[in-house]
Amino acid sequence: MVVLNKIYTRTGDKGDTALGNGTRVAKHSARVNAYGTVDELNATLGVARLQADGEMDAALGRMQNDLFDLGADMCRPDMDKDAEAEYPPLRVSDAQVERLEAEIDAMNRDLSPLRSFILPGGTALSAHLHVCRTVARRAERLAVELAAEELVNPAAVKYLNRLSDWFFVAARVANDNGADDVLWVPGANR
Repeated sequence: MVVLNKIYTRTGDKGDTALGNGTRVAKHSARVNAYGTVDELNATLGVARLQADGEMDAALGRMQNDLFDLGADMCRPDMDKDAEAEYPPLRVSDAQVERLEAEIDAMNRDLSPLRSFILPGGTALSAHLHVCRTVARRAERLAVELAAEELVNPAAVKYLNRLSDWFFVAARVANDNGADDVLWVPGANR
């Protein structure tokens, strides 16, 4: 493990940065945009956790750790070559996706069926989880865009897709299992 004495290195002052395998790329590259948005999602999740407690807080904490795994995964291109590296890359797994699915199913059991679109809001936690949902969707779009051009772990894309679903269902749970959901009323203000 490398220990840095300073937070700044000056190596990125000309607009490039190092990926996890040491390759230098532009800071505006598709890969950096994708894993940078995962980092943004992790920060928004940290804000959401300020409103959470108990099981919800524990689940969100696991998710924050998963998001660091995901960022580490996405910053390591050339997956086949990296498998031979001195430090093999950390990859998001299908097991992590399956855990999200199981948690979604468990949370969804107590929710009433949707009969309307839901507006982001209700409780503070629900509103924050909806922000997380939208950032997760953006991270997913960027990961899919990256995957169209470069090699990306398919489980990473699946994880982001399930994660936004998880946030949607969790937002309903945070709204007293959907009782306090804010329902969309089409044309209400005409």
